[in-house]
Amino acid sequence: MILASASPAAMALSVAAAAAYAVPAAGARRLSEPAARRALKVGWGVHALAIAWGLLGETPHFGFAPALSVTAWLVLTVYAVETQLFPQLQARWALAGLGMATVLLAAAFPGAPLHVSVSPWLPLHWALGIASYGLFAAAALHAWLMMRVEHSMRTAATPQAGLPLLTLERLTFRFAGAGFVLLSLTLVAGLLFSERLYGQPARWDHKTVFSVLSWVVFAGLLLGRYRFGWRGRKAVRVLYIGSLLLLLAYAGSRFVLEVILRRME
Repeated sequence: MILASASPAAMALSVAAAAAYAVPAAGARRLSEPAARRALKVGWGVHALAIAWGLLGETPHFGFAPALSVTAWLVLTVYAVETQLFPQLQARWALAGLGMATVLLAAAFPGAPLHVSVSPWLPLHWALGIASYGLFAAAALHAWLMMRVEHSMRTAATPQAGLPLLTLERLTFRFAGAGFVLLSLTLVAGLLFSERLYGQPARWDHKTVFSVLSWVVFAGLLLGRYRFGWRGRKAVRVLYIGSLLLLLAYAGSRFVLEVILRRME
C-alpha cells in the first residue's frame, strides 16, 4: 500500500517550522540569547500549527511520526515553562534539533487517515498516552542534562546544563512520576474499556506488551528511588530502558506497520 503524503498546507507549515528551528540549532553559538529564543518560539508556534493541521485539517492523519512530533512539541513546551523558572537552563540547541527532525519526519510520514471515533472518550485516551510520552521524554532529557553536569564535575570542567545537579535530578523524577501516573491511567483505560473505546476487546499485541513492560520498568524505577535511594547512572539507565520500551509501544509498532509493512491500520 502506498504511504499517505502530507497536504501542501501541512508540508508548508512543517518546512517553515523546521526552518525556524534550524536557526538556534545550527547557529546556537553565533546567535545572541534574545535572537535564539525568538527563533525557538517561532518554530514552536508554527510547529503547533502543523500539528493542529495534521489532526484537524482537510484530511486528518495520525501515526508514529505525528506522535513523535507531538511529543517533541510537548517537551519544548515544558522547556519554555521551565526557562521562566530557571533562566539558566541550557538545552536550546538540542531541543531545536529535536523539533526540526520530528516536524520533518511527520511531514514525510503523516500516518493513516483518522476515522470517526468509536467513542467520544477515544481522543482523551490518546491525549493521556501522548502526554505520558511527553513527560517521559522530558524526564529523559533532564536525565541526559544531569549526566552532562556529572561528567563536567568529574572532569573539573564548567557545567554546561546551567542547573545544579540536585535540581536536575529532582526535576527528572518529578517528570517521571507524573508520566507514570498518566501511563497508568492510559493502560487501565485501554485494558478495561477497550471495547467501548475501539469497538473490540483488549488484545495483547505488541503495543500492549511493550506498554506494560515499560510500566513495570518505570514502577521499578520509582520504587527503587523512594525505597532504596536509586540515583545517578543506575537510575538513568533504568529510565532510558523504560523510555525505549514506551517508544516501541506505539511509535515503534506503528513505524513497522506504516513504513516497513506499508499497512495503514
